[in-house]
Amino acid sequence: MDTPDRKTIVIYGASSPHVDDIFKEQAFELGSLLASAGRRIVTGAGSTGLMAAVEDGALSAGGHVTGIIPQFMIDNGWLHKGLSEVIPTKDMHERKSRMAAMADAAIALPGGTGTFEELFEVITWKMLGLFVKPIVILNTDSYYDPLLEMLERTSQRQFMSPYFLDIWKVASNPAQVIELIDSIPDWDCSRSKI
Repeated sequence: MDTPDRKTIVIYGASSPHVDDIFKEQAFELGSLLASAGRRIVTGAGSTGLMAAVEDGALSAGGHVTGIIPQFMIDNGWLHKGLSEVIPTKDMHERKSRMAAMADAAIALPGGTGTFEELFEVITWKMLGLFVKPIVILNTDSYYDPLLEMLERTSQRQFMSPYFLDIWKVASNPAQVIELIDSIPDWDCSRSKI
């Protein structure tokens, strides 16, 4: 089966500026690789952490980065000032909905509870057939191993069908992320009825 052309990629990731350099380096590399491949990036428009690193990587490679951010975050000075385009929203719910609606694929970088919440929401939407695009988790430095084990446990303990373990794919480096988003077909929504 041919995969659709993945032009616009939404990326979720930490806003914390205090994470180890390996996380920032891989986020920057991912942004650069995606932009060099002609992909448009959609982020939460943050000015710090992995969100800023992926934005800076894409912009350094001549890419187009759209930031979607609630007005209260702009008012607090959290907006990355160098983005190609900024779309203000009234709240977090509108932000997440617009980000997913623009996406041909979703990538989760390491992050905290905000990133987990975004990742779980898009996974849930895919389970329900509301989001059919690829979801790739960048597992830098094995960061997501405990979460991936917990997701396996949800299936083993019958809180989730084993069919849904195929909703996301895991990459260990930025180059592998791009290979995965280009090889994963859209989700077969008939599976969402299982």
